[in-house]
Amino acid sequence: MRVIAGDLKGRYIKTAKGLKTRPTSDKLKEAIFHKIGPFFDGGNCLDLFAGSGSLGIEAISRGVDHTVFIDQSIDAIRTIEQNVTQFNIKNKCEIYRNDAFRALHILSKKNMKFDLVLLDPPYDKINYGKLMKALENVDILNDNCIVYIEHRPDEKLSIRDGIFTIKDEKKINSTTSITILEKRKMGV
Repeated sequence: MRVIAGDLKGRYIKTAKGLKTRPTSDKLKEAIFHKIGPFFDGGNCLDLFAGSGSLGIEAISRGVDHTVFIDQSIDAIRTIEQNVTQFNIKNKCEIYRNDAFRALHILSKKNMKFDLVLLDPPYDKINYGKLMKALENVDILNDNCIVYIEHRPDEKLSIRDGIFTIKDEKKINSTTSITILEKRKMGV
């Protein structure tokens, strides 16, 4: 697995050992960022369920100023720390070991705001309805924030009308679909 484009293009990303993480393939990562970027003029990113940190690192490589990485696995956290150290981007990163739902509330209490949110949770271990409700109820998304969600094709996302616009939905293969949302401007 490698960084596809930007300042860190071609650099190899270490992955967490074991089968608990399911890294996004290079081909899919390239397609994702072509749709959501492909490059960024600054901003803040949240890589929730970060795994190896591949998606958040790609966002930094493509111009995001700062990424917060969250994962519950100690092995994933160690891998992210190794990756950001080897790429010399620690000053652009915050890395936390925490449950995703608790992390969302903590980020809200810290008044953190994001322009890009990357959600690639472990399949069959997360309630997407509960996750989307939690994301909608915490005040961490800037207007026009892009939310990328990777999920099983049979997983129906409950997206509250009026908060998000669906920018893209696509079945990638028999095990993976993606949904890209944009947060609507509020009060306009």
